[in-house]
Amino acid sequence: MPVAGPLDRLPLWLLSGVTLVVLLLAVEGGYRLGAYRLRRSKQEHGAHVLTLVSTTMGLLALVLAFTFGLAATRFEARKQMVVDEANAIETTYLRAGLLPGDRGAKVRGLLRDYVESRLAVVRLGNVEQAMRRAEELHRELWKEAEAAGRDQPSSPVVELFIESLNRTIELNAMRVKVAVRGGIPGVMWTALFTVAILNLAAVGYHAGLVKTRRSPTMATLVMSLSIVLMLTADLDRPQEGALTVSQQAMIDLRRTIGD
Repeated sequence: MPVAGPLDRLPLWLLSGVTLVVLLLAVEGGYRLGAYRLRRSKQEHGAHVLTLVSTTMGLLALVLAFTFGLAATRFEARKQMVVDEANAIETTYLRAGLLPGDRGAKVRGLLRDYVESRLAVVRLGNVEQAMRRAEELHRELWKEAEAAGRDQPSSPVVELFIESLNRTIELNAMRVKVAVRGGIPGVMWTALFTVAILNLAAVGYHAGLVKTRRSPTMATLVMSLSIVLMLTADLDRPQEGALTVSQQAMIDLRRTIGD
């Protein structure tokens, strides 16, 4: 079953809007608090607050860079996984042709269904159904491998086929782990958004404290940070958003084994 955190339950477009509004409110709230403190107390100096704001900015950049790097690494792993899995399925398909009798044709038919199920999850987005179908096909394929092993226990052809089939099943498990169950932990998202909100509140607080009028650069800062946060979330979601992993390797494989 796919693991969904609190943020994963929100579509990206809604998460983007909520993030933008929350960050704008953080700046405005900090600005009003700074203006209030200026009226109540003259002892707090803007230079001291600016130093603290610069420090929190550096902390935010560190957390954001770490989270973005984690999401980008996962995205690259998903891309490589598609190529590796397509190669493993093709190898299994070719070796299945060497199996005696009708078993090879049956295995090849199951592998065609398997490739179709892999591509269907991209078109339809039903991850749970695709995972169940993959497990069913794995069981059927392994039954054929067991039968071939019993009939010809010392055959090197059967041994090679079982090896490639085992690799195909292994890569599917790795793909599920990386693409479905390996998202950025919710506690890291919580920390990132908390630091971002506090940081922008501090920026607004400093502006209010030194009597700076609301500048358009505040909106630029908020929008820039929102874009980077959404880009990170997009990289972390395999089935949603603008940054999706190309399935061209699987499409080419379907065309090859469908002939």
